[in-house]
Amino acid sequence: MKPFFCSLLLVFSLFSCTVLQKTGAKEEVFLFSYFKGNGDGLHLAYSMDGYQWKALKNDSIFLKPTAGKDKLMRDPCIIRGGDGKFHMVWTVSWNEKGIGYASSPDLLQWSEQKFVPVMAHEEGARNTWAPEISYDARSKEYMIYWATTITGLYPETQSKMDAGYNHRIYYVTTKDFKTYSPTKLLYEPGFNVIDASIVKGRDGYVMFLKDETREPAQKNLKVATSKNLTGPYTAASAPITGKYWAEGPTTLQLGNKWLVYFDKYTSHAMGAVQSEDLKTWEDISNKISFPKGMRHGTIFKVTKAEFEKLLK
Repeated sequence: MKPFFCSLLLVFSLFSCTVLQKTGAKEEVFLFSYFKGNGDGLHLAYSMDGYQWKALKNDSIFLKPTAGKDKLMRDPCIIRGGDGKFHMVWTVSWNEKGIGYASSPDLLQWSEQKFVPVMAHEEGARNTWAPEISYDARSKEYMIYWATTITGLYPETQSKMDAGYNHRIYYVTTKDFKTYSPTKLLYEPGFNVIDASIVKGRDGYVMFLKDETREPAQKNLKVATSKNLTGPYTAASAPITGKYWAEGPTTLQLGNKWLVYFDKYTSHAMGAVQSEDLKTWEDISNKISFPKGMRHGTIFKVTKAEFEKLLK
C-alpha cells in the first residue's frame, strides 16, 4: 500500500479500547490490561493469536494506584491516542465521583495519576464505574464514558437488591485531558446498565454493554449500535452471552470474526463469544486461556518492538 493511502487510513481511523484487527499483522502483539483482587494495580497479558493469553513479568504490577481516596485500580482501559501515547482510565473507588487517568509513552514510564471528578456536580451520584475511552481522529477528541447511579433517577427500574444501584451511561469529551466538556447522558436503555464498551464498525459504532437488571436477573451482555460515537444508540439486543453472569466486555476482530471477552465473575474465570455478523453468537470459552485471577480489562495492540521492551 502506498504511503499516501496509508496516511489517509490513519487520518480517518478511530482508536478505541476495543481493538479492530482487519489483517493478520505479524508485527503487532495483542495486550490485555486487567486488575486482580479488589483493584491492586495494572497488570498486562499478551497474545499472538487472540485466544491464548499469558501474563507479562510473572503477573507483576506495572502501575500501582495513587489517585482518589480509596486508591484502587479496577477496570483499567488503555488506548493509543492520536499523539501516539498510551492513555489509561480506571475505576478508583466503589463510591467516589470521579475516575483515574494517566498516560505513558511505553507502558513502563507513567505520568502523574490524576483524579478526574466527572460526576462531582451531581449531588446524588453514588459511584463512577468502569470508565472507557475512545479517540476520534476526525474531531481529535477523546470520549470517556462510564456507569453512574444517581439517586432518584429512573425509579421505574429501581430495585432494592444490589444495594439499590440503578446505573446509566454518561460521558465527557476532551482534547488534552486538562479541560473536559460538561457531563452528558450517553445511554439510557430502559434498564440498569453498566460496562459499556464501544468500537467502530462498518456502518457506525457498536456498543457492548451489561444488562445489570437484578429482578428478574439478567446479568448478561447485549449490543446496541449508532451512526455516531456519541449516539443516539439503538435499543439493546437480545443477550449474546449464556445462562451465567457476565460483565466487562472487550472486543477484538480477527478476520471476519468478532471476539468478545468478558469476566465470568461468579465463576472466577474469563469467557468469550464470537460472531461473524453481530447477531448469531457462539460461546468459545473452552477455546481460550487467561492468567488465573484476571479481572475486567481491555485489549489493545502494540508493535513487536514495544512488546519486546516490556519483556526486559
